[in-house]
Amino acid sequence: MGYALANAALKAGAEVTLVSGPVTLAAPANSELVKVETAAQMYEAVMSRASDHAIYMGAAAVADYSPAIMQPEKIKKQGEQTTIILQRTKDILADVAKLDKRPFTVGFAAETHDLEAYARDKLTQKKLDMIAANWVGRELGGFDSEQNALHVFWENGEKTLAMMDKTHLAEQLISLIAERFNEINAAASG
Repeated sequence: MGYALANAALKAGAEVTLVSGPVTLAAPANSELVKVETAAQMYEAVMSRASDHAIYMGAAAVADYSPAIMQPEKIKKQGEQTTIILQRTKDILADVAKLDKRPFTVGFAAETHDLEAYARDKLTQKKLDMIAANWVGRELGGFDSEQNALHVFWENGEKTLAMMDKTHLAEQLISLIAERFNEINAAASG
């Protein structure tokens, strides 16, 4: 979905910086691609660039936890059980929204239950301008699918974008983001 959004933003005339983990997808032409492998690298890449952009779109959680100790080699069998210690990762989305020179911040939330409640909570707790939530683990849409649907929330508003291919869904979402971004900027300047 992130690559579809990058393409839709480019098509709408935006300059796009795409910070991406390892994928097999081709980077959108005319975008700046920043490749990362870990949540920590993604945090640094995003935080060093976010204030230079008008709009930031990102997952509500790249990963909630990551290994506390990275092993340079395969972990060999040593017994019947082993323990891997996980530590909480930095919250990129919330930290972007806290920047002094913050971009219009749009989050994404993939949920397995209570979609609206969790999305609205993230919108408020992370102080986002918008959040786009989708169901995962269902028959249609979500991960590993060419289709998706979104329920988008913002302060005092919401809109449902029906199940469709991710290219068209991304175009509709970019249009909605631009609409909200322009409304907020018009209200701030007028």
